[in-house]
Order: sequence, then C-alpha cells, then structure tokens
Amino acid sequence: MQDGIAPPDAVLPRLELPPWKIAIGWLSAIVVSLLFLSSGIWKITDVPGWAVRVTQARVPASLSLPAAIGFGIAETFAGVLILVPRFRRWGAWLAGGLLVLFLGYFAVNYSALAGTDCSCFPWLKRVVGPGFFISDAAMLALAAVAGIWAKPSASRRSAILVLGAVSVFALISYGVEVTRQTGVEAPATITVEGKPLATHVGKLFIFFYNPECMHCFDAAKKMSKMNWGDTQVVGVPVEQIQFAHQFLQDTGLKAGVSNDLAVLKKKFPFVNAPAAVALVNGREKAMITQFDEAEPETTLKKLGFIY
Repeated sequence: MQDGIAPPDAVLPRLELPPWKIAIGWLSAIVVSLLFLSSGIWKITDVPGWAVRVTQARVPASLSLPAAIGFGIAETFAGVLILVPRFRRWGAWLAGGLLVLFLGYFAVNYSALAGTDCSCFPWLKRVVGPGFFISDAAMLALAAVAGIWAKPSASRRSAILVLGAVSVFALISYGVEVTRQTGVEAPATITVEGKPLATHVGKLFIFFYNPECMHCFDAAKKMSKMNWGDTQVVGVPVEQIQFAHQFLQDTGLKAGVSNDLAVLKKKFPFVNAPAAVALVNGREKAMITQFDEAEPETTLKKLGFIY
C-alpha cells in the first residue's frame, strides 16, 4: 500500500448494529422463513390440491397448475434466502414482494372472495377477511425488519444455485405425482352449473342421484355432514332433472349440478343410483356403490377425500 493512502475502512468505518437489532432481525427472519417454507413446501408436495385452491381463488383453470408450482417455488426460495445471512436482504425483498402481491390481489377481489378459505399454512386455517390482511401485513413488517437490518446480500451465483435446486425438487415432486396416476380417465371438462369444469386438477367426487330416491336422499344427507376439505363435489341427476337443485338444498349437500350424465355414465358405468366416482387429477380412484353403515366414509377417508 502506498504511503499516505488510508485503507477504505479508515475512511468509511463499518457501522455495526446494536445487539438488540441483530437479535430482532434474526427473530424476524426465522419467523418469516418458517412461514414461507411451510407454505411453499406444502404447495410443491401437493400441486394438484393447490391447483384446486388457486382455481377457487378465481385464477383461470388453465393457469392453476403453473401458479401452484410457481408460487411454491417462489415461497420456498424466499424462505431459504431470508434464513441465510448473506442472502437475507434478497429473501426479505422477495418475501415482501409476494406478500404485497397477495394483499393486492385479495383486496381487488375482496367482494368475490370474502369468507372463502385462504389457508396457506398446514396448521393454520384462515379465511379472506380483516384477519387475513392483518396477518399478512404483520408478516410484511417482519420481512421489512429482517431486510433493513441485514447486511447487503452477495453471491448471486450461489443464490441462483439455490433457486435451481428448489425448482428441480418441485418438478421432481410433481413428476412423481403424475406417474402415480392410474385408472379410467375422465373427460377433460364437464359442464357444472352451466360452466366448464376441468376434471384433471385435484380431487373430484361425482355423485349420481335420483332426486326422488329416498336412498339417494339419505346418502346425500349423510355426506352433507362430512368435511370435504379441498375436494370438489358435483351432483349428477340420473332423472327428474328439474328437481336436482331442490334435492341438494333439502339434503344440505354442497355441490354443483352437472347434466352430463350420458358422457359420465359411459366412462363410469353403474347400475342404480346412488353411485359415485372419486377422481384424482382426472383418473378414477374408486367407484362407490355402497352408502350404508361405514360407507362411503371408510373409502373416502382412505383416499383423502374427507377429513
């Protein structure tokens, strides 16, 4: 070093944060990381289920699978970055950006989505309402604290490698799920309540019933008390179509009505109603014709259609 030239640290001394700021920064980063990792990994390992949830949030069905995978990767990536000190500021900005996006989307669509399920964490049930905005705003504040009190991020190459690893994990997880799909394939779409419904995304329970059949009535009444979670339920009247909606109203079974009996019965033949077919990603997992005693609860629980 030449004489008379002071080292950079002598000109611009490094400012160290007080211990309490370091502690709060770490705590904020850990909380945000845990929340984002749990949400992102859940999406990555259950892409079909999350594709259904995304569709229920008014995202077009054609975009539901890419959205579920994309958000799963982004949230997991943000959770990893914010936990590592040299990536923390980048992770905080990514997490904050995602939270702002979610808050803005649900604010714009609040009138249509108010009261609907928006649970992003496996252990926490939430619905769209004031509490949703408060909790996401709190997470946004934690991400901001973690980012502001973090050192400038470095090593873009390493961060890109992390993103690549997360993306590969997500694609492999989805690929394994796809290879497990067996059974008769349903039509790509059916008409439910006058609108097309994609059958190849998530869990779909199709219930065939006669509105004037007491056995069908008792079966629907029993199923109305079940916790269906993210399973979509569709009712298909086999006759007396004009009474289809009244039947569902009287039994309390929450389901959309489809009149595509001919095409569905050709794919999934049955003798008498009540009958039902359980589909996962458009593939038949079980044909159900028993609605007495422990059925269909036993079968539906094994399939993960009810909880």
